[in-house]
Amino acid sequence: RNSKLEKAAHALIISLARVAMYILLFLTAASALGIDVTGIVALASVLTLALSLALQNILANVIGGFTILSTHPFHSGDYVEIAGQSGTVEEINMTYTRLATPDNKHISIPNSAVIAAQIVNYSAAPTRRVEVVVTASYDSPMQTVLDSLLAAGNVEKVLTDPAPQAYVTGYGDSAISYSLRLWVKNEDYWDVYFAVTRRVKEIFDREGVEMTYPHLNVHLDK
Repeated sequence: RNSKLEKAAHALIISLARVAMYILLFLTAASALGIDVTGIVALASVLTLALSLALQNILANVIGGFTILSTHPFHSGDYVEIAGQSGTVEEINMTYTRLATPDNKHISIPNSAVIAAQIVNYSAAPTRRVEVVVTASYDSPMQTVLDSLLAAGNVEKVLTDPAPQAYVTGYGDSAISYSLRLWVKNEDYWDVYFAVTRRVKEIFDREGVEMTYPHLNVHLDK
């Protein structure tokens, strides 16, 4: 309990130790009663081999659990993306890793699939970058759009170091693409993202910046 092991790890260690002690107790008692334990050990070995062949998938998940608990790609409470599924790590047991999604769904992923998948850990660092991407009309002055984005990013919980930055990221057929990048603490990510996304539209409306959408102008000449 005083170690830094995951709960699943020390629970497994205790369970394996208990099983080993029961087996040792049985063999010791059998030997004390004059029973030849050699045959029992041989039979147990054969049964163990047959059982391992029948339970390959479960054993693969157990080995995956050992790998996760020893390499620590994530811990309980981290927000991660695994095999296309995103959520907070709720539990790591010896067969499944369970995620809790923001909409209160629980997803159980086999450990064998976890160690074979790409893992994105959003909680590994104490801070995280918020990026809001928007488009604006070619008719809107570029500096006005950049200043409006920085004004939209002036909300509570945004870190000043690194400072918020706004960029021009591309030129499309009917609009210019812009990106606003902010740094926040991990636990503040969604609060800031939603607040800034709302403020962008409000400030654009106030400054007369037009947010465009794909369109086609057709000119007819007589």
